[in-house]
Amino acid sequence: MKVLFVCLGNICRSPAAEGALRKRADEAGLPLSVDSAGTGSWHVGEPPYRPMIEAAGRRGIRLNDLRARCLRASDFDAFDLIIAMDHDNLDEIERLRPAGNETPARLFLEYAPQAGESDVPDPYYTRDFERALDLIEMATDGLLQSLA
Repeated sequence: MKVLFVCLGNICRSPAAEGALRKRADEAGLPLSVDSAGTGSWHVGEPPYRPMIEAAGRRGIRLNDLRARCLRASDFDAFDLIIAMDHDNLDEIERLRPAGNETPARLFLEYAPQAGESDVPDPYYTRDFERALDLIEMATDGLLQSLA
């Protein structure tokens, strides 16, 4: 199974989700391929945002080796599941979807109905990295249960 996480700039939420899923899948012995991308090109080639690296690191989620990239048309064929961090990201994914492609695209928090939210707030703007990570870890657990 190949999973792609998508957010706006690929420097906070989607790399954190990538790191969280990799960590949990490794711990569970599940063979997953995980990547992340952004819908915007502002940070291409940059590492995740330093405060997110630090907050994730305190939870044992390693992000240091990741670099931002943009969502590409080829991603729709390369991945089995595309997961958006919020409704705006999902709308942009659908706008970029190649004609005829049927790769499922879902909101991440669909996997965490107990969160009572549908969007993972962007900590680049909210500055609440811990809340974003709480939601990401909750949804990661739900995603792993659905994939098992």
